Amino acid sequence: MTITQQACLEIEGFEAFYQKFLRRITINDLAESTCKSYGRSLAQLALHYKKIPVTLSLDDIEQYLYLQKKRTEFASENSFKFTVASLRFVFRMEGMDELRLKLPSIRSKRKLPVVLSKEEITAMMQVPFLLKHRVMIALLYGCGLRCAEVRNLMVTDIDFERAVLLVRQGKGRKDRYMPLGKVLSGILEEYIRIEKPRSWLFSGQRWNNSKKFFSDFDPKFGQRSVQWAIKRATKLAGISKNVSVHSLRHTYATHLLEDGVNILSIKELLGHVYIKTTMIYLHVAQIRVHHKCSPLDSLPGLKVIGYAQGEFNF
Repeated sequence: MTITQQACLEIEGFEAFYQKFLRRITINDLAESTCKSYGRSLAQLALHYKKIPVTLSLDDIEQYLYLQKKRTEFASENSFKFTVASLRFVFRMEGMDELRLKLPSIRSKRKLPVVLSKEEITAMMQVPFLLKHRVMIALLYGCGLRCAEVRNLMVTDIDFERAVLLVRQGKGRKDRYMPLGKVLSGILEEYIRIEKPRSWLFSGQRWNNSKKFFSDFDPKFGQRSVQWAIKRATKLAGISKNVSVHSLRHTYATHLLEDGVNILSIKELLGHVYIKTTMIYLHVAQIRVHHKCSPLDSLPGLKVIGYAQGEFNF
C-alpha cells in the first residue's frame, strides 16, 4: 500500500481532495514524477495531522516545515521542497491565495555534482553480473540520460543507420535525438541480439502477490531497480563516492566539456532550457590548457616600440 492509498483510507475527505488534485494536475500537464512527489507530500502532511492539508492553519504548516528543516539529510531537503511546492499548487487550486503567498520560498543549496573519472566509469560498466545492467550504465553515461528517460526507451527508439537515439518526452515533455557513436551502437546491437527485448529496451518483472510469482508481461524497468543497479555497480567497482543515477549524467556532461565540446552544444544534448543550468559543469571540469601563449601573440600586424617608455605604434 502506498502512502497516498493509506491517507485515502485513514483520513476523512482525503480521497475526494486527492481526486480533485489529480484532475487539476493532469489538466496542467505536469509530469508524472511531479504528480507522485506532490501526492506523496500531501499524503504525509495529512497523515501527520489527520486532516486534509487545505484545512490546516498557517501555524500548523509552519510547525510541520520546521520539523522537516530540523533534519539535515538530503531526503528531508527534498521533502521540504516538495511539501512547499505541493501546498502552493493546492492552495492555488482552492483559491487560497492569502495562505499561498505566506509559504516560505524554496532555496536550493548550490552543490557541485559528483563526477566520476573515465577509469571509474569503465569499472562500473564491467562489474555487473547482468548484461542488462552493464548496457544500462553504458547508456546512462554514453547519452547522459535521466533515470526516467532510460526507463522509457523502446527498441524502436534506436536508429542504427543514423546512429542516434530518440529520447521521447524528456523533462519538459520535449523530444530530442542523442548521438550514439560507434561503441554504444555496437553495444546496443549486441544486447538486442542476445536479450531480444520486445517493446521496452529494458523490461522488468512485476511480483504478483496473489499468485506468488513474477508476472510474464513486459513492464518497463522500475525506478528503484535502476537506482539499485547503479548503487550495486558502484560498490562492486570499489568507488567510495556518493554515486546516484544522475551522477552518470553529470559525468557525461563534464567529460564532453573536458574533451573540447562547447557549452552550448552540451546544453542542447542535455535538453536544458537555460544555459545557466549547464554552466555548473564549468566548475567541475578539468579543462586542459593547450595554448601556452597570450592572445596578443595572434594579433595581425602588431608592432610595439619603446615598451619601457610606454610608446606604442600599432
